[in-house]
Amino acid sequence: MNHLVPKFCSQCGSAKITQRIPAGDDHIRDVCDDCGHIYYFNPKVVVGALPIWQDRILLCKRAIEPRYGKWTLPAGFMEENESLEEGAMRETREEAGARIHQLALYTSISLPDISQVYMLFRAELSDLNYSAGTESLEVQLFTEAEIPWDELAFRTISATLKHYFEDRKHGVFPTYTMTLKHNRSPAPPVTTTQINHDT
Repeated sequence: MNHLVPKFCSQCGSAKITQRIPAGDDHIRDVCDDCGHIYYFNPKVVVGALPIWQDRILLCKRAIEPRYGKWTLPAGFMEENESLEEGAMRETREEAGARIHQLALYTSISLPDISQVYMLFRAELSDLNYSAGTESLEVQLFTEAEIPWDELAFRTISATLKHYFEDRKHGVFPTYTMTLKHNRSPAPPVTTTQINHDT
């Protein structure tokens, strides 16, 4: 489990919360022993974009932990009441001061060890007006040869970029579904061909 056990029940205020498998369930849950309230914790969704301008990709240098000073694609936790695409556009605007369009889902990456799911979109930069947001030290366009591979913040970003540059050689961009686990080899990516998306 990747969450803190509640100290008090939000329903009745009891401090008697234990971890057990409720009747009819098959997962360990936090359960209030007094009122029976069951707590459900779900994975966090991270949305972001791979912003493209001609033969270059827009990357952000992180101004926050974790991975302060490392390069990443603009991405962050999805907010309530927004779609995946809206979240990717918002994160790109907040972190890189950039506008994007023609979004197409590119990589869906599960991180079960930390209960996160990345949903990253290929997207076209609308113009060259971009600047570092509060969570970025710097924003820069890179060609494939210029990508700072050893300075990338996360494996999700490395995997997405590697797939993109390989797919670009053939002009075909499938959607990838994969799982990455700590200290273990990644599961082979599952690819599905996109339909009605610009390539």
